[in-house]
Amino acid sequence: MSIHPDVIHRLQSALQAAGRPAAGHLLVPLADKGLAHDHVRLLGTGLLARIPKQSQLGLAAQDNLDYQRACFERAAASGHTPRLQSVLPPSAHLPRGALLVQEIEGRPARLAQDLPAIASALAALHALPLPEAAARAPLENAVDPLQALVHEINAQAMHLGAAGLPAPVLTAIESERQRLQSHVRGPERPARCLVAFDAHPGNFIVRPDGRAMLVDLEKCRYAFPGLDLAHATLYTSTTWDVDTRAVLTVDEVADFYTVWARAVGPLATGAQAWHVPLRRAMWLWSITWCAKWRALSGASHPARADGEDWSGERSEVTLVRHVRERVDHYLSPAVVAEVIDGFDLLDRRLHA
Repeated sequence: MSIHPDVIHRLQSALQAAGRPAAGHLLVPLADKGLAHDHVRLLGTGLLARIPKQSQLGLAAQDNLDYQRACFERAAASGHTPRLQSVLPPSAHLPRGALLVQEIEGRPARLAQDLPAIASALAALHALPLPEAAARAPLENAVDPLQALVHEINAQAMHLGAAGLPAPVLTAIESERQRLQSHVRGPERPARCLVAFDAHPGNFIVRPDGRAMLVDLEKCRYAFPGLDLAHATLYTSTTWDVDTRAVLTVDEVADFYTVWARAVGPLATGAQAWHVPLRRAMWLWSITWCAKWRALSGASHPARADGEDWSGERSEVTLVRHVRERVDHYLSPAVVAEVIDGFDLLDRRLHA
């Protein structure tokens, strides 16, 4: 289903108020497929409007736009992301503002055939020169990205009780949290780089020339590349989006890591030992997010235009129904057990 017609009216009013030429173009809503943004095509301009429904990072409206601007600007040099054209500030028409970005023409990723293209796209992002520490703001740049990830997981895990999870799932999650904590206590870390932190296959568009383009850059941070590699190939990612849905084999995932390593260069050496530990960590982040969404999605959305808001009222009924079905599936004991078994299978395959 498409987004609410009121969004089109408000976007047009915001474009007119800002004196943008695009205000005179036909505005065409895209299907409502994401919990964080509405998307509108500005016909004939080559641009899309990204209109935030919320900030997944819990930021105020202007801070959220500034963060996303930095994401697009930093990632542009990879050649695998849309260009940012301009930003519409928060206003009475659009309380959370909007970003105008290049529209990428192409098709949804097809798995597993497009995995090499996705690996190459992520390698191009990860291989970008790392800015000096003082130049990395406003993007997240934790002193210890692994410890920061644990804090995020712990915050989401506060919703495990309200999510009504069966005992085997709670036990499995706690076991994985303890395993992750053991890595945090160790002194070793892989090299950090710019990562998307939302690299699931549904966020890629494949151009006619075969180049994979990562089109959602809301959550970029300076952290470890293995988080993106996991997010691109975990079961909870590859079966999330209807258009890219696929179940990957262990060999297909291992080959994906190999393609990335060949493309990324020196960064690969220190990253290899962390592929499976970070895969487990990214799954923990994803599964605790599922519990959080289940606990919060039934609430009415607040009137404020700032911060995080997982209310199902923000999105079309069809999208909310899809997310609920996926969340229930991922939180089921059988799926949790199968995913965890897959970590050990991949570890043996990568170190064979």
